[in-house]
Amino acid sequence: MQDLGEYDYIIAGAGSAGCVLANRLSADPKTRVLLLERGGRDNWIWFHIPVGYLFAIGNPRADWMFTTQAEDGLNGRTLAYPRGKVLGGSSAINAMLYLRGQAADYDGWRQLGLPGWGWDDVLPFFLKHEDHIDGTSAFHSVGGEWRVEHPRMRWQILDEIREAAAGVGIPKVDDFNTGTNEGSTYFQVNQKTGRRWSAARGFLKPVLSRPNLRVETDVHVHRLTLEAGRATGIVFERDRAEFMARASGEIVLASGAVGSPLILEASGIGDPEQLAGHGINVVHALPGVGENLQDHLQIRPVYQVEGIQTLNGMYANLFRRAMMGIEYALRRTGPLTMAPSQLGAFARTSDAFETPNVEFHFQPLSLDKWGDGLHPFDAFTASVCNLRPTSRGSIHLGRTEDGRPTPLIAPRYLSTDADRQVAVDSLRLVRRIVAQPALARYRPQEHLPGPAVESDADLLKAAGDLGTTIFHPVGTAKMGTADDAMAVVDERLRVRGIDGLRVVDASVMPRIVSANTNSPTIMIAEKGAAMILEDAH
Repeated sequence: MQDLGEYDYIIAGAGSAGCVLANRLSADPKTRVLLLERGGRDNWIWFHIPVGYLFAIGNPRADWMFTTQAEDGLNGRTLAYPRGKVLGGSSAINAMLYLRGQAADYDGWRQLGLPGWGWDDVLPFFLKHEDHIDGTSAFHSVGGEWRVEHPRMRWQILDEIREAAAGVGIPKVDDFNTGTNEGSTYFQVNQKTGRRWSAARGFLKPVLSRPNLRVETDVHVHRLTLEAGRATGIVFERDRAEFMARASGEIVLASGAVGSPLILEASGIGDPEQLAGHGINVVHALPGVGENLQDHLQIRPVYQVEGIQTLNGMYANLFRRAMMGIEYALRRTGPLTMAPSQLGAFARTSDAFETPNVEFHFQPLSLDKWGDGLHPFDAFTASVCNLRPTSRGSIHLGRTEDGRPTPLIAPRYLSTDADRQVAVDSLRLVRRIVAQPALARYRPQEHLPGPAVESDADLLKAAGDLGTTIFHPVGTAKMGTADDAMAVVDERLRVRGIDGLRVVDASVMPRIVSANTNSPTIMIAEKGAAMILEDAH
């Protein structure tokens, strides 16, 4: 085993959280930081052109190609579970949508007994790294590493859908990021002049020249080393050679909701029954490791339209396709700058909810699933997800046929009555929007699930047939109080019962936020880094 020496901080994972941590923890030139990433460098064009997600998701060059277990709630289907295989992690292949969630999400964390995590507490950490195109305001700031801009093209079909949503009481708003997100508007995006702005581009690349920061890619973390209840080092592999690095300060797991619980389990930290199944000795029993998995299940109704342009028709025309490339090359505008979703809406499926409980991602395109070709007719997709699912799943350590570690992902979508009711109500709300006069001239016809699907039972089956992950796994190393038997970390993100070890990524969310999860994860890393530095002095 080769020894890479001693560092003040070792960070496992260079995704959205890890890039922030590496930047902040290495700011003091006297502090030695080692950043380990299992993926490779972001030296592929489709990591940088926004529409590249079409080529990155489902491609083993960019995606770890994980899959779920068969899901009862999805009528026995398994799902692809994309995760970024590159510096910047999933921020290099995701939808680029800048969303924070609702103030009530974070106030809810504080009410769980987690001081310092209310909306007023976390907003300054969102603002610290923001660089918003609109300038400084009560809810936005400039000069940070995380660039936020507006989409660089609009679609008439989306403007008409926004009018239709207003017809059912979903108001038009300007900004989803003020603490309340009820209404509809175009999503803000993490781009800069038409190029994707990943966490690697914003936080890591500007500091790669720091002599006190060492970055190693294409490495697989095997386990932590622990002595007398303290994390002291990390063992990893590259090109079949094994390495070890030691930490004089802290080890920080930032491998995400999939990766971080697997590292804990491989190190003997987790549920004793899970560990026994792999012949791993229990170093510290923490039954919550890998549990509490939450994700936003998106249901994707598709509507065929006439007399209005969508990406389906544009892409089918070879001349128009060529013009898209020329427009992007010359102006950095047009369809190649598109996020997967442009128009968003947050709404309530019933008066029982005090704040929006569903999020729409309206798209001027349609396909059976990401990675497939577009449908041969003009259409839009009215993707809708339950923002606060009550279903809980798990991610635990598994093994491939050749004995390599792999995640066993069991989201358990639609496993509660509450989630099943929201799924049915969501599809009925979609139909109410599409039936509004604003869309009538385009003769929308329901392609999926189809107008024959009417009863609650049939709509629920359709939700299981159409539902898929929207790539927001969180919660598998959740924050909790000392009397919470399933808590993995405390409110300062320290692993309970182990000194010198923290988890700082989306896995610590006790409850999923009511929005896309990437920027909340970056906020967690910003706050986590501040706490690490505070506790070191």
